[in-house]
Amino acid sequence: MSDIIRMLPESVANQIAAGEVVQRPASAVKELLENTIDAGATEVRLIVKDAGKTLIQVTDNGCGMSEGDARMCFERHATSKIQTAHDLFSIRTLGFRGEALASIASVAQVELKTKKERDEIGTQLIIEGSEVKSHAPVNTSNGTSIQVKNLFYNVPARRNFLKSNTSELKYILEEFYRVALVHPDVGFTLYNQDKVMFQLHSANLRQRIVSLFGMNYNQRLVPVEQQTNMVNISGFIGKPEFAKKTRGEQYFFANGRFIRNPYLHHAVEAAFRELIPKDSYASYFLYLEMDPANIDVNIHPTKTEINFTDSKSIYAILQAAVRQALGKFNLTTVIDFEQELSMDVPPLKPGQVIRQPQITVNPEYNPFEKKKEFQPSLRFDNPGKFTGSQGGRENFSHDLHRELNIPPAPLADLIDKLGTGSSPGLGLEFGTENHELFQVANSFIVTETPKGLMIIDQQSAHERILYEEMLDSGSNDNNLSSKIIPVTLSFSPDDAVLLKDLLGDFKTLGFEITEFGNNDFVLQSVPHDLGHTDFHGAVEHALESIKNELPGKNAVKNQLIAKALAKSTAVKRGSNLKKEELEDLFRRLFNCRIPELSPYGKPVFFVLSFDELNKKFKS
Repeated sequence: MSDIIRMLPESVANQIAAGEVVQRPASAVKELLENTIDAGATEVRLIVKDAGKTLIQVTDNGCGMSEGDARMCFERHATSKIQTAHDLFSIRTLGFRGEALASIASVAQVELKTKKERDEIGTQLIIEGSEVKSHAPVNTSNGTSIQVKNLFYNVPARRNFLKSNTSELKYILEEFYRVALVHPDVGFTLYNQDKVMFQLHSANLRQRIVSLFGMNYNQRLVPVEQQTNMVNISGFIGKPEFAKKTRGEQYFFANGRFIRNPYLHHAVEAAFRELIPKDSYASYFLYLEMDPANIDVNIHPTKTEINFTDSKSIYAILQAAVRQALGKFNLTTVIDFEQELSMDVPPLKPGQVIRQPQITVNPEYNPFEKKKEFQPSLRFDNPGKFTGSQGGRENFSHDLHRELNIPPAPLADLIDKLGTGSSPGLGLEFGTENHELFQVANSFIVTETPKGLMIIDQQSAHERILYEEMLDSGSNDNNLSSKIIPVTLSFSPDDAVLLKDLLGDFKTLGFEITEFGNNDFVLQSVPHDLGHTDFHGAVEHALESIKNELPGKNAVKNQLIAKALAKSTAVKRGSNLKKEELEDLFRRLFNCRIPELSPYGKPVFFVLSFDELNKKFKS
């Protein structure tokens, strides 16, 4: 019987490795930029066309390569960084696995030009799908220039799974930030479609952050500095008042390498707790320096996930460093322990008389008497007026605040009907008589129907109203926008790129936004009756909702934006509403096609039947 196990051809092995290393154009950008840093470059130029699908070119003034190294660098597991397994525990360079260039060359058409400073002539290599097409001397400048053309040209399935140019460019920008932020001493220039997006000169860290994210960041940053025997922490955090609705500007670097670490992210979140809203995220640019022997960077193909030998101690040090920075710059509440608070007596009001405290004693109190079960004594002398003991009032308030149970079966049917676009009938039979509306706990609207008590979640109800009104304004070509005093909106460069592509979609929903230059926009009109709100946060929230996935159909894209905008701008629980506002919200809700569910599928209301009420009071 013949053998069936055989060695894979080198080209096939490289394509398999490319599946891990080169997932999208941004992956190739990351590897190429990191190579320039390891080569000692002080000036780096990145050129992309069609979000890297057509061309990625990286040119540097680094050390360059000899003719032999130029050919060897495209071989798998060829590296100048390590020689023995022991070297894995003392890595301070970015690339070391020796798979990047081999993987890129297996799924693209690659042209390399390189020259060392002491050489008179350089080397040119042209490779297509791991096959060397040309290897010849060339006249070129010192350093290395590499062009990656037609990425995934020989893997059409992988190319078809790439997202839109806007999304892919966002990923490229993110990789560009990560390298530029950790090497502020290196100059970077980024060209997109032959236009300069960034031209960063050698600077310090604060200047680099401001150059990338805008001049307004100069006033938002708070320095962090902590040195210990285990780890040195430095960098900047954003002031709490500038917390954003998106997670974008959150960066950790360990020994000059960008990392993702949810555990350390939780440490920063804990330091900001009670300083920012729950749905907001503080910015941070934090750098950790420690002994490489205490880090394992070889646990992930992209080397963004690492392990620490003592994560708990680093967590505690990081949290303390952030808290110290917040307290040092008076961004947290500072307690004066030297002041005797018991002597801090407020001044008397006019006419107020000081009286000696009185002590009351119940002479009939028996500590051994068994407590009787509470029996509330209620009387309804006046319809609609509640009277009774204080204990009964507390129990009544507790019942109102209990979590309401919604039967799951009807909701499942509603969700099915929601998917088909049909509007199920409510069968509430309000009749023509007027029903009084009451607001409970500044969160719920209660009214009477012939079938029982209806309880409405005001936030979910308003989300449904805004969602449908925004979509209707686009589908019916109705002008439902209201002009407002122009509001300037500033975004990070990647969010700005995404917003430019979506301006038309926002306009169909009633938001007229125009470009103002330098990643700034002007909001000129919003959907009518939207009221005063945080429009910048609303647009940020909408961008965050569609940032990871941009569907091809505009209708679905519009729904994603409308849902996010409705959630951000809807009246929140805890907001006190006037009688006219309650009536308007109630009327608009039941003019909706699907008033039962919020845009996110949560129940908007339920009816507590009179039969259920009778059962509650039966002995």
